[in-house]
Amino acid sequence: MTEALLTVVFLFSLFFLLGSSVWVAFSLLGCAVVGMEMFTSRPVGDSMAMTIWGLNSSWTLTSLPLFVWMGEILFRSSLSATLFKGLTPLMSRLPGGLLHVNIAGSAIFAAISGSSSATAVTVGKMSIPELRRRNYPDNMIVGTLAGAGTLGLLIPPSITLIIYGVSVNESIAKLFMAGILPGIMLALLFMGYIAIKSIIRGDHLERTEQPYSWGQKAEGILQLLPVFLLILMVIGSIYTGVATATESAVLGVLGSLVLAACQGGMSWASFRESLMGAVRTSCMIAFILMGSSFLSLAMGFTGLPKSLAEVIASWHLSPIMLIVILTVFYIVLGCFLDGISSIVLTMAVIEPMVRAAGFDMIWFGIYLMIVVEMAQITPPVGFNLFVLQSMTGHDMGYIAKAAFPMFLLMILAVVLMVIFPDIATFLPEAMKPPAG
Repeated sequence: MTEALLTVVFLFSLFFLLGSSVWVAFSLLGCAVVGMEMFTSRPVGDSMAMTIWGLNSSWTLTSLPLFVWMGEILFRSSLSATLFKGLTPLMSRLPGGLLHVNIAGSAIFAAISGSSSATAVTVGKMSIPELRRRNYPDNMIVGTLAGAGTLGLLIPPSITLIIYGVSVNESIAKLFMAGILPGIMLALLFMGYIAIKSIIRGDHLERTEQPYSWGQKAEGILQLLPVFLLILMVIGSIYTGVATATESAVLGVLGSLVLAACQGGMSWASFRESLMGAVRTSCMIAFILMGSSFLSLAMGFTGLPKSLAEVIASWHLSPIMLIVILTVFYIVLGCFLDGISSIVLTMAVIEPMVRAAGFDMIWFGIYLMIVVEMAQITPPVGFNLFVLQSMTGHDMGYIAKAAFPMFLLMILAVVLMVIFPDIATFLPEAMKPPAG
């Protein structure tokens, strides 16, 4: 009875505040205060101050604003034009043609930004007008961008992976390594779908892009080389043990500044905009983390997470059934909350349950990123859908319908991850990163 009352109070407080358009961070803090005041004798003010200070003084979180700034710098550079020009000669003759540029461009930008919405905007602002000019189907343009844009959550350096790592106290470096192979797998699934659909519909026979010489293809590779070097510098420094995730973020910022300056896309005005954009985003994330950490503490004092975990354990669910239930739960939750809020809101309850079930928390983090990616393209609160709605002029229903095949491919990716967990765990187990 006590657990039921606790659950009702916490959920009612939270959804009442969220439904009243209160900021997510304030909603989390308010819910925690209600729970602490009603069900514990702990001093609320002292507990809140100590928890918030302890979270924000974490060295691990230092990498977050740096990676955000790195993405902001590249977002304001001419990288989208470079990606399109460099990838066009390499992708033009594949079945599906330049639609593959959406996937490959998103995967590359995801590897240097860490943001889903920034990935969709950066690739889309160049590819949408170019693909429309070449008469590619609009639903395929929109669908591939919606799906591929979500790769920013999975392929390192992922902002959301950092949040997850901090929430469950797991190595950021190992999480970054774990995201590489699943990210490549998901990109290949998207490209395979484009190719198969093009062959079935005969689009590859009707639309043949101009042939490019080997010299032009080599020139395209040269245009992409600085980007690949930046990716290698960030990810390679972590994998080889030369740098921690935080140190690699510093390298990434320096490299992105050099790359933007060499491309001629960095002025003092854009530099200031990138810096202020990073400050705003980092402050928003830090504020949400403050609320979630205090809510986790409040729930811990009441014993609710342990009680719920014990109740679910008493159901004797198989690991597969637990994953199925969690997948449905996060997809539904993602219809109303963004990815970061979904993760920080639920980890206090989900983490002990998942650990008790024997799941590897590195593997679970990658699984969670894919499930949260699905939420990016599900209405009514799919951030990638909003981004593409503003860029294409289509209504939300059209964009959601165009993105649905990518949603199904993400479900397939989850199935493959469950059947072959080494997809996520192989690289982290093989690496010897420094602490951090």
